Amino acid sequence: MKLSFLTRFLVILSFHHFIFPIFCNSSQTDNLFELLKSRKSRNPPNTELWVELDNNDNSFSPAYIGPQDGFKKADKINALPGQPKGVDFDRYAGYITVDPKAGRELFYYFVESPHNSATKPLVLWLNGGKVLLLLSFHHLVFPIYCNASQTDNLSELLKSRKSQNPPNTELWVGLHNYNSNYSPVYIGPQDGLKEADKIDALPGQPQGVDFDQYAGYITVDPNAGRELFYYFVESPQNSITNPLVLWLNGGPGCSSLGYGAFEELGPFRVNSDGKTLFRNDYAWNSVANVIFLESPAGVGFSYSNTSLDYSKNGDKRTAEDSYTFLVNWLERFPQYKNRDFFITGESYAGHYVPQLAHTILSKNNNTNQTVINLKGIAIGNALIDDNNSIMGMFDYYWTHALNSDETNAGIHQYCNFVTGNFSSKCYNYLIQGEAEMGNLDIYNIYAPLCKSSGPKSGPSGSVHDFDPCSKNYVSAYLNLAEVQTALHANATTWEACRGFIWRDSPTTILPIINELISSGISVWIYSGDTDGRIPVTSSRYSINTLKLPVTTAWRPWYYDNEVGGYVVGYKGVTFTTIRGAGHEVPSYQPERAQTMISSFLTGKLPPS
Repeated sequence: MKLSFLTRFLVILSFHHFIFPIFCNSSQTDNLFELLKSRKSRNPPNTELWVELDNNDNSFSPAYIGPQDGFKKADKINALPGQPKGVDFDRYAGYITVDPKAGRELFYYFVESPHNSATKPLVLWLNGGKVLLLLSFHHLVFPIYCNASQTDNLSELLKSRKSQNPPNTELWVGLHNYNSNYSPVYIGPQDGLKEADKIDALPGQPQGVDFDQYAGYITVDPNAGRELFYYFVESPQNSITNPLVLWLNGGPGCSSLGYGAFEELGPFRVNSDGKTLFRNDYAWNSVANVIFLESPAGVGFSYSNTSLDYSKNGDKRTAEDSYTFLVNWLERFPQYKNRDFFITGESYAGHYVPQLAHTILSKNNNTNQTVINLKGIAIGNALIDDNNSIMGMFDYYWTHALNSDETNAGIHQYCNFVTGNFSSKCYNYLIQGEAEMGNLDIYNIYAPLCKSSGPKSGPSGSVHDFDPCSKNYVSAYLNLAEVQTALHANATTWEACRGFIWRDSPTTILPIINELISSGISVWIYSGDTDGRIPVTSSRYSINTLKLPVTTAWRPWYYDNEVGGYVVGYKGVTFTTIRGAGHEVPSYQPERAQTMISSFLTGKLPPS
């Protein structure tokens, strides 16, 4: 289910009570079990017994009673879609206001008896469990949707900027001002763990696999029991000389294993049966050794033994834990310690990747720390600057015939994209713009929609044929017990994306990108040109804000004698488009994506 970031609303309640995790497809018993576990947590619910009736305080305020004239008639249901014939009782449904000041309303559904409704008793039924408990941190909370995607979670983050309790948007400190007196990072014992992490074979993998695979956990906080899960694939040839690449998916809260490894740039894709794999001939491990990291804790197979950790996630925690992961991973795989290292990612990884690069450079300045040989970063269809991203998105809608002239004119008249101050009229036009698009895949506005909900029998897939239902096959595969065993993962319900309390998220990453440029780090920003969520216009507006001089004029680049995209070089930044690709560039155009990343790793522009 995809919902726009302007039309999904969740009332965020900030009372000091307990938190327990919400699982898609959870039941009353799941949530009841979490409640019982919370009794022993660090912040248990208030267990004070209720006062006896005869000791009750009679000085309380009377309950609110609002006007009800005409509402009963309005609430009457004529017929429910698909109901059987012969329904002989009245039904009603609607809202009752319980707090007019807070705008708090409860929904009810009422059915009268078919016979003797005037004399039969009135019964109220209440279910337990399946609720979102009160969240007690004054930071961003975004709701959890089953089958959520990167753009779902990213949309919720952008919407939260205007909530009563937005995430901390403080900009990161400059590298030259970074406090070098921090404690050294945790480095745990790694002896024997590399061998233990080696994968013999993945269930259903094709024959002829000619590279080594590893998967497992790296401890980033032994006191909290916080562990991050990784999947690592070496190059079939030249693994001892090819660079090391870290891939991060966005969200925030989405899996690099599910998206990056099995839907985009990894060596395998999942067949429609959800049980077998086929080879991706354009996998990035043909030109690099690639790590896929599920971060932060709580995403995919990554976890913490301290449940409150999930309420402390944010940009800074994610960068710090990812750095700790890298330092420990390099101890586990010491042959890569001096290898050229690159960080890549997409979507909200427009935050993760530059921030991790910033953290690495800051820690490298400490002579007592492991020095990571960072050479460059590449971010695709990335959230870089909020205001430019939103303006670029709606300009893309209009230029691609998804919005009317009137809506586009209203957006530009009433929305101030310089200050980020949006009036109520602005919001009305933004909502109208989202509604005008209709039901299409915002990842790729020209791609077909998935019309099935699970795996299906059929022929082996092809990397050349985009399948909009591939995420369903990946989910089925990663939830197979034998797959989780082969990956050395804990037995759990794996999900592609998870909602979080998100404590901090700057509205712009441009100052960090400027820092990276000044430090001599190669910065590539790439954009699939059919993505509607973080479209090419958003990327261009963000880059233009940097006001960098052009060093290489805009030109087309080619793959297989066809235009693969366009490229322009700035002082310190290379911007390239990938023609015909959506939000997840390698999913839609694997050959062109591989050509682009090969150019990035070798420090050359894509071929002309």
